Amino acid sequence: MDYESFFADKIDALHNEGRYRVFTPIARQKGNFPRALYHSPNGQKKEVTLWCSNDYLGMGQNPVVINAMHDAIDNYGSGAGGTRNISGTSPLHEQLEASVADLHQKQAGLIFSSGYTANQGALGVLASLLPECIIFSDEKNHASMIHGMKDSRAKIEIFKHNDANHLENLLKQYPASQAKIIAFESVYSMDGDIAPLKEFCDLAERYNALTYLDEVHAVGLYGAIGGGIAEQENLLHHIDVIEGTFGKAYGVMGGFVTGSNIIIDTIRSYASSFIFTTSLPPAVLAGALASVEYLKISSIELIRMQSNVMRFKKGLEKAGLPYLQGSSHIVPLIVGEPTCCKLLTDELLNKYSIYAQPINYPTVPRGTERMRLTATATHTHDDIDNFVNILADLYAENHIQLAQTA
Repeated sequence: MDYESFFADKIDALHNEGRYRVFTPIARQKGNFPRALYHSPNGQKKEVTLWCSNDYLGMGQNPVVINAMHDAIDNYGSGAGGTRNISGTSPLHEQLEASVADLHQKQAGLIFSSGYTANQGALGVLASLLPECIIFSDEKNHASMIHGMKDSRAKIEIFKHNDANHLENLLKQYPASQAKIIAFESVYSMDGDIAPLKEFCDLAERYNALTYLDEVHAVGLYGAIGGGIAEQENLLHHIDVIEGTFGKAYGVMGGFVTGSNIIIDTIRSYASSFIFTTSLPPAVLAGALASVEYLKISSIELIRMQSNVMRFKKGLEKAGLPYLQGSSHIVPLIVGEPTCCKLLTDELLNKYSIYAQPINYPTVPRGTERMRLTATATHTHDDIDNFVNILADLYAENHIQLAQTA
């Protein structure tokens, strides 16, 4: 077996399909977001404007967060020193877990090294321990949720995206006494749409199922204190487990789950992705804690982001550009072909100093290749208007269909 040739063929296939991933090295500049320095392959550097960042509110640049991280380094040093069970738990862990529990009006919280490992660990544990558990999963759930479900070895029933009727038809096939978990997201990051949370919660109560909600693209952005879509819709007490991240609206890194004392203790006691991972360093914990607490009381950043998102969507609509008109802050602009999508983003970067990452299969279905765009709290009106005009010109020049996509 020629292993090198085998793997080379696999990489060539990605190139031929136009979906080979190329990393774009950028250096975020403190106090200058959404600007960053692009380090080109020829060694040159130039300032670019970011249009695909998950730092929706610019909290990665917020002095409150940065100062908290500096103080933590001065007080604790750099690393955590071990897993949570072996010397790696600090008072900051406990404070942050209490903070996210309060965020979701839950009894307890648990911190993971990332949102991915939080989903993998929590879903994997809950579904594996429940006898003959059936997981009902939205067809567009994140890879981390799918990973956890597969780890559990539970039976998985996939329902059509955001389709409560299809979900109910599946639920009806199983006895009320059988263990069930309905797993779904609130904001879907590649389409920008929002799940019908109340309908799912009603079905869970009717058919005796646990609810597991991924709020990673909603925490910090929706609800009175940033608890997410479930808080905004007054449904927190109807969701059994809520998963979130510190790596998006909160501008730091790490993931978490919240729920009842016994459910969180079960995840803490059984999840390998939690037990055997070195815990997050103090500076990250301090930054996340400062960010969560800050956004519980500050609405300045959120109001700016909402205004910018509205201006951006109106501009795209006026220009006739084909974006998915979801009700969230995420704006997917459809291209529909992988090579063209990459060419467009290359031209944006090289000619216009704008960074937007192409999103191709398998992240999205073939034929729906897109740019996933985010107008943050830190973009200016000039940034937005200029970007819309550039996009309109590029779509016209490349003969991409200029029509609304429902």
